[in-house]
Amino acid sequence: MKTLHERNLHNDRYDFDALIKSLPELKEFVHENRYGDMSINFSSSESVMALNKALLKHFYQIDWKIPQKYLCPPIPGRVDYIHYIADLLASSNNEMIPKGTSIKGLDIGVGANCIYPIVGNRSYGWQFIGSEIDKVSIQNANEIVSFNKLLEDNIKIIEQTSKEYIFENIITQNDKIDFTMCNPPFHKSKKEAKEGTLRKIQNLSKGKNKKLSLNFGGQHNELWCDGGEVAFISKMITQSVEYKNNCLWFTSLVSKKENLSAIYEKLQEYNPEQIKTIEMIQGQKQTRFVAWTFFTKEQQNNWFQNKRREDEQ
Repeated sequence: MKTLHERNLHNDRYDFDALIKSLPELKEFVHENRYGDMSINFSSSESVMALNKALLKHFYQIDWKIPQKYLCPPIPGRVDYIHYIADLLASSNNEMIPKGTSIKGLDIGVGANCIYPIVGNRSYGWQFIGSEIDKVSIQNANEIVSFNKLLEDNIKIIEQTSKEYIFENIITQNDKIDFTMCNPPFHKSKKEAKEGTLRKIQNLSKGKNKKLSLNFGGQHNELWCDGGEVAFISKMITQSVEYKNNCLWFTSLVSKKENLSAIYEKLQEYNPEQIKTIEMIQGQKQTRFVAWTFFTKEQQNNWFQNKRREDEQ
């Protein structure tokens, strides 16, 4: 079975002894499961939070926290998106993954967890802008960055002051962004989000946990918006045209495969030079992201040649 990306540091089973050494507080959440293996209760918000802290400390040397009721992301799956973005950039750069601070990504809706910029910077040395509309998320993401000196000069959080805009107020006229990424709110309503969350918890707890866990709660802007992910990504596609010279690749996760046809139909309205769907498989879960660019293959190569010349100056 195809699993995580080959460069994903989380391909192996969790080494709980090593993780506890990096974060001793994880120990109280680790127990032997019915198969005789060490594990945690993945339907418990406290357990997953402790595991995430340990993973980020052990593999990325980052101290991390998020407020209660905010999305606590599964680290291995989030890391996959970063590695596949690296492959996407390599496809425009003679199959060489570009590394270092000359590469800049924009995480749309960075969230309180700031996970993509953290992992992207620690894996490839890239710089990031994180846009966010929620003030508590902005404050927490900024605290993570300022608390970790490794991140301080490499991640900038910018408040998006309008719900109508995705790139405006964030990308300036002179910016050259190598890629954008986004984990859009995929539910269409609060009711749908709550039902989806409940199903997730019941699956993880084998039906034993009847209460909504804080870990899987998330905030309104993290989990749902009018029209769901199709509406959000369609808006992103429409607005990307205005910034087609500022950004090499626009990308967004698409959680529901059945939404791809509507997203492709929207993309065709604006005639990008290239459209790609990159599939990602994480155990039983299959997900994907859509990527589009308004640059020809030759222009993509020139983009990185120009960057190398600027670095040498």
